[in-house]
Amino acid sequence: MASSCKIKDQFHEFFPEMLRCLKNSPPLHKLPSMQEWVEKIVEYNLKGGKMNRGMAVVESFMILKNHQVSEEEKNTAIALGWAVEMLQAFFLVADDIMDGSLTRRMKPCWYRTNNLGVKAFNDSILLESLIYQIVSSYCKNQHYYLPVLELFHDVTMRTSLGQAMDLHSAPNPNEAPDLSKFTVETYDAIVKYKTAYYSFYLPVAVAMRLAGIQDNDLLKRAEDILLPMGRFFQVQDDYLDCFGDPEITGKIGTDIEDGKCSWLIVTALPMCDSAQRQLIEAHYGLKNTESVNLVKSLYQQFDIPKLYTEYEERSYKELTQMIEGIKHQLPTSIFQGFMEKIYKRLN
Repeated sequence: MASSCKIKDQFHEFFPEMLRCLKNSPPLHKLPSMQEWVEKIVEYNLKGGKMNRGMAVVESFMILKNHQVSEEEKNTAIALGWAVEMLQAFFLVADDIMDGSLTRRMKPCWYRTNNLGVKAFNDSILLESLIYQIVSSYCKNQHYYLPVLELFHDVTMRTSLGQAMDLHSAPNPNEAPDLSKFTVETYDAIVKYKTAYYSFYLPVAVAMRLAGIQDNDLLKRAEDILLPMGRFFQVQDDYLDCFGDPEITGKIGTDIEDGKCSWLIVTALPMCDSAQRQLIEAHYGLKNTESVNLVKSLYQQFDIPKLYTEYEERSYKELTQMIEGIKHQLPTSIFQGFMEKIYKRLN
């Protein structure tokens, strides 16, 4: 059985081959200056992360095939794993511009390099187009080509809708956020579409299609576990944005300054008395240290760190039970692998 470490090594070793394939593709092969620029974009924005989403495609595929795969099949799974990482990269490049984020993976956000600014939006579009170049290069003429292509199209749209909901819930520049929009229902919809589909459902769904699984009911069973797992992950992300160590997370959290609809704020608001509500209304979404610290102080008063720990433990137990319930349909190790990576994570 191939170990996760071996798969990780193979995943990284495949990167130059994937990049060569992209640079030699018909749209690029006669544009040397753009070849160099695409290489620069891809190198900067795909490397340095944990690669959990991309590797999940490979790991899930190997488990589904009982690790009996050819070199070509494994390389196709790795290439599609990089396509998932490409999808994340194109959303993050755009997201960082819209949020005004400073750092990503312990280095300046892409738009803050090369004097790019908003011109980096076009690079996010380029990254998106490269997804379909990868899928075409490695899957065309295969029985799973169309199902895999549809998955990427569907999940890209769902993630874009989640991003739109997130942006629409946030305040306009120089305006206070509308806290009446900050409900658990709104939060759950944003998380489901913006994070859960591409981070958890997509890697496993791609692996299932690649493994020849055509049963949509099985895909739905996997989805029913992976979407709640995605919520669990996003709640962790929200907590770490506020209370995590930037030296470990690799980014400086800005959810309070940006007036984001996060798990912390939708948990805190129902506990506010009128004075506390007024304080949040006066300071949430302001980009100054004093306002941020006042909101964090309220979070401490409401025991948000304790509530988060309780939520984490409760969710872990619920998800473990759900995974146990699918053991006769799909290998549970696929889902357990996700849980091992995210439970008690600090980044």
